[in-house]
Amino acid sequence: MVEIDPIPRVPVTGTQPDDPDATDIIVLCTANVCRSPMAAALLAPRLAELGVAARVRSAGMLCGGHPPHPEVISVMARYGIDVAGHRSRAACAADLARASLVLAMARDNLRYAVVAEPGAWPRAFTLRELVRRGEQIGPRAPGEPFSAWLSRVHAGRERAALMGDSAEDDVPDPAGGPFSAYADVADLLDRSVTRLAELGWAHAGPHP
Repeated sequence: MVEIDPIPRVPVTGTQPDDPDATDIIVLCTANVCRSPMAAALLAPRLAELGVAARVRSAGMLCGGHPPHPEVISVMARYGIDVAGHRSRAACAADLARASLVLAMARDNLRYAVVAEPGAWPRAFTLRELVRRGEQIGPRAPGEPFSAWLSRVHAGRERAALMGDSAEDDVPDPAGGPFSAYADVADLLDRSVTRLAELGWAHAGPHP
């Protein structure tokens, strides 16, 4: 099984976790015990397979120190990933300012990120929004810096879109629901992060 740190990171050969050139990704949800640790744990091996120099962490909007839901641990075990050691943490402005990419699970999480760190707006998206917009503009070009691709994806976005919620762009929160809801969300996240890895990194060459 793939072991995921309490704050998941991508173990890339030859790249240390504190590599200043690594792409720093923070995945954000509400309590950091369900959607964001699942998404981070699924994204990390996708990027590792592509040889991407990246750090993938997850965080939430609430106080930290809590383990994942038991359903999350069980669902992720189906993917060969152990998240039992994860403990939730609250995102701070410094996390968001440092991140190359903020991946929110839903618009309310995205609003939180942009209010906490306004400068993160061009680098902050819901996961499904980033995939949707990335498919519209096309994958990152060979040799194109990741930041340049993100700028193209961001072009034309309006802050008004942060209001409300979106069935198209939000990942539903399965907390409190049946096990099948957790399994469905894990499947959605797996498909979404796989597509994001294809769009953002698979064709771009060695650039971080």
